Amino acid sequence: MFRRASRLLLVCVLVLASTQDFYAQKTGNFISGIKSNLLYDVALTPNIGVEFHLGKGWSIGADWAYAWWNNEDQHFFHRVYGGDLDVRKYFGRKSAERPLSGHHIGLYGQMLTYDFAPGGADKGILSKLSYGAGLGYGYSHPIADRLNLDFEIGIGYLGGEYEVYTPIDDHYVWQETRQRFWIGPTKVGISLVWIIDRNTFRKGGAR
Repeated sequence: MFRRASRLLLVCVLVLASTQDFYAQKTGNFISGIKSNLLYDVALTPNIGVEFHLGKGWSIGADWAYAWWNNEDQHFFHRVYGGDLDVRKYFGRKSAERPLSGHHIGLYGQMLTYDFAPGGADKGILSKLSYGAGLGYGYSHPIADRLNLDFEIGIGYLGGEYEVYTPIDDHYVWQETRQRFWIGPTKVGISLVWIIDRNTFRKGGAR
């Protein structure tokens, strides 16, 4: 499942990059952002995202997170991987002054799987591939010449199947299978964004 999800995300990123390349060739302008969700970092879930500016306030992006922490002696598991794809529309005064900045709304789709069991607990949950979609709103605030701090929250649907199990000695005993049907907050982020354009790696900056 991990390989399948990784390949799918890779294909999507390549498609996004090709779209950005087409726009760059047409306009002579290349602007993108590389970002990391600081909330995930605090939760010990490494993650990375890319966002491509398409002009007129539009962008497309993808995010990926992966964590695989476990201590089988204590029956502790914090394992999650998955990602999302989104389309954004920036608006307001700040977006006109600087690409990938200011207020934004967007649509996103998600895929993820997880295995959570706090150490010493009598139950854990293990999911199959979960999926979701929603509507997001946020604000990307410039904090330096090429750095933004992006705030976002998304409301939508998250569904999928997961299993409840009980750790017993060296075994994990299945208890029941449940269906998740959640409508509410499904995305939250405070992300550090590095803005990249054609002048980023030139000596002396823009010319």
